[in-house]
Amino acid sequence: MCADRYRFAVALAACLLARKVCLLPPTRTPEVIRQLTVFAPDVFCLSDEDGCDVALPQVRVSAQPAVPASAAGVPWRVPEVDSEQVAAYVFTSGSTGVPVPYPKTWGKLVRCVRDGAARLGFADGRSHAVLATVPPQHMYGFESSVLLALQSGGALCAERPFYPADVCSALDALPRPRTLLSTPIHLRALLASQAQLPPADLIVSATAPLPRELAREAEHRFRAPLLEIYGSTESGQLATRRTARDQEWRLWPGVCLTLEEGRAWARGGHLEQPTPMCDELEPIDAERFLLGGRLADLVNIAGKRSSLSYLTHQLNSIAGVEDGVFFFPEEAQASRAALARVAAAVVAPGLDAALLTEALRQRIDPVFLPRPLLLVERLPRNSTGKLPREALRSLAAAAASAAKPEAAVSGRQVDR
Repeated sequence: MCADRYRFAVALAACLLARKVCLLPPTRTPEVIRQLTVFAPDVFCLSDEDGCDVALPQVRVSAQPAVPASAAGVPWRVPEVDSEQVAAYVFTSGSTGVPVPYPKTWGKLVRCVRDGAARLGFADGRSHAVLATVPPQHMYGFESSVLLALQSGGALCAERPFYPADVCSALDALPRPRTLLSTPIHLRALLASQAQLPPADLIVSATAPLPRELAREAEHRFRAPLLEIYGSTESGQLATRRTARDQEWRLWPGVCLTLEEGRAWARGGHLEQPTPMCDELEPIDAERFLLGGRLADLVNIAGKRSSLSYLTHQLNSIAGVEDGVFFFPEEAQASRAALARVAAAVVAPGLDAALLTEALRQRIDPVFLPRPLLLVERLPRNSTGKLPREALRSLAAAAASAAKPEAAVSGRQVDR
């Protein structure tokens, strides 16, 4: 749980050499930590924080290198790690909210990031410096900001800047060639800021679909190509594309897609085992595919079909909307067959619900208009820009609870 990426890498190396297995949970909430202790009763926490509040036995990762003076001048050999050794368990939240573990062996991780290094242009013999806005504990950050540097001879940047001005300052301070590893939500914030964007040699994005318009603007403003990575916690990185000009994705070497009972499965290459995909994938040939929406995103109301991703795209295309998302309310998710409505949360200073609803009416079928439509100061995004399902449902529940007294007084149903 080290916040400093360099200390995280040191802790990872120590675990590998001591044959300890790293656990990388999706969050550090008390309930998730409790569930980790059920999965691994001997779990302890490696942290570089003063007063870390994680309820586990603590081991402090020191800021000072523990190199004995007697080691000075002694030739050092890079240690070898058994390719079959389980290096980490990464966790997804799962449909029930209980973290689901996926083991990752060292050999498969290495193959994945080396294949990625070649695809991203890191195999040219130069030392590429990587700045990331995502944490190293997330699968994307783990592979691309830590393992990629270790396996390509790149330079690992310890910081994780948050504000646009800090990102630009940190990137500008790096030697060339330099890469910015980010997400759609972070890139959108950067492009919307008044900060002077320094030139880069490569921009990489993952964790959520990247709109083509945003990719083109990022390439223009950073004066660099932008590559988008497709993957998942379960599978690791699988494919890439240059979003500004390509629709199709190109698979990692050795990975293939097959369709089984209408669902895409990935197998081969660096995958630990055949893995079902959570998205609609349409193979073009042995190396390329097209990406549709997430299987769980499909919306069917009154015989009409859409997807949450399409509805969200339309919402964010409205002038004045800074951030927004469509989602399933809890009761609708419990019984998709009985789905009667979708909800939306939006950050749009200066716009009210009536204006937003009318703008949406011009873009989507009225059966998909959100009920409720929640106006919020910000969306509860996590450190990678994703929106946890439970956080959105909490927003909807709080809005419903606030509306109940007014509904009781007026004696009628109130839509918020």
